[in-house]
Amino acid sequence: MPGIKIGNNVVIGAGSVVTKNLPDNVIAAGNPCRVIREITEEDKDYYYKDRKFDVLDYLGDGYSFL
Repeated sequence: MPGIKIGNNVVIGAGSVVTKNLPDNVIAAGNPCRVIREITEEDKDYYYKDRKFDVLDYLGDGYSFL
């Protein structure tokens, strides 16, 4: 919808209809879309449930100096 502002680092569920502004760092879904919960610092370490995001695996061999 025109005039709607979506914050930074927001996850919106597939098929959701965003009718209001969404703040930063939230997970939102539904029709109409609503905030389900905030994304915490702890969440940022994981890509799926209990699977930790490994930066070195993601970047590849070219970044072994990290």
